[in-house]
Amino acid sequence: MSVIVRRTLHPLGTHRVIEPAGAMPQTAWRLDNTPVCHENEILCDVETLNIDSASFKQICDACAGDAERIAEHVAGIVRERGKQHNPVTGSGGMFIGRVREIGAQLRGSIDLAAGDRIASLVSLTLTPLHIDAIARIDVATGRIWIRGSAILFERGLYAKLPADIDENVALAVLDVAGAPAQVRRLCRPGQTVVVIGADGKSGMLACAQAKERVGTSGCVIGVAPSGSTTSAQLLRDAHLVDHFIVADARDALAMSEAVHRVAPHLADVTINCVNVPGTELASILSTKDDGVVYFFSMSTSFTAAALGAEGVGKDITMIVGNGYAKGHAEIALQTLRDYPSIHAYFNAKYATPHEPIEG
Repeated sequence: MSVIVRRTLHPLGTHRVIEPAGAMPQTAWRLDNTPVCHENEILCDVETLNIDSASFKQICDACAGDAERIAEHVAGIVRERGKQHNPVTGSGGMFIGRVREIGAQLRGSIDLAAGDRIASLVSLTLTPLHIDAIARIDVATGRIWIRGSAILFERGLYAKLPADIDENVALAVLDVAGAPAQVRRLCRPGQTVVVIGADGKSGMLACAQAKERVGTSGCVIGVAPSGSTTSAQLLRDAHLVDHFIVADARDALAMSEAVHRVAPHLADVTINCVNVPGTELASILSTKDDGVVYFFSMSTSFTAAALGAEGVGKDITMIVGNGYAKGHAEIALQTLRDYPSIHAYFNAKYATPHEPIEG
């Protein structure tokens, strides 16, 4: 356990940074994860971690899919860094837990009380996390059940768990809440929208919001490596995509040519929701000049995106995927309520009856 070093308390949590000096919690290599609640903090008992898709895929591949090795790998990251901050992908995830204690400066000024069950809406890359034990790993969904604790800072974001949505489903949805909220902002009636990684959880929510925004005069094109998955079939059956393209987005020419065949003028907006690297150029080539590419994927190399657009002479706006947008939690959860087929899919995949693998 780390030793608490008394520093001036800061609403952004810089007092928890151990190294390097002067860093913010997200960019720090190591945080003080001592499970003691300072006056401007919220201490939570953590039950479940939802590791973000890019990070969990990298960890899973490195551990050959073995749940026991994955558990030790994650525990090792947290021991070394005081947070779940994958040093390879640079990404983290979020947690579900119960409020244990609220610091004296915050009591009465926030809408939380001890005992409330919440989901964090800030990344585990900046959240002090202490793991006492890992109980179970679900390799299929990237969920990890633990006994541990976490600290939310004064400016940290959270959401109380809704009563009408299974908590594990809510965790999965809130982990990608930025995607549907940003799509809602970016898309307009009559536009052509390409969603790469359409069959994943962020991609499905993005397709739903895109189709709602572009309307019958617009066109939503979903792209995924397989068209035979349950989620791909759902998108077609629910008419949340007008076209579904089976393509590997790492093959930029093949994918963009497939998009060109169904949308000769290319996309006004391209949404990248994949969990693998190397898809930047496919996104760029699928987008018309003066269009927008929104890189929600944490696998994105923004160097590759910037130089790729320059190299192919594309004058487009490229947006960094921000996991936060005003009202994003409410928008994401409401999307489930508005689209029963997606809600049913998430229930089948993420709700409690889904048996995790012991780790």
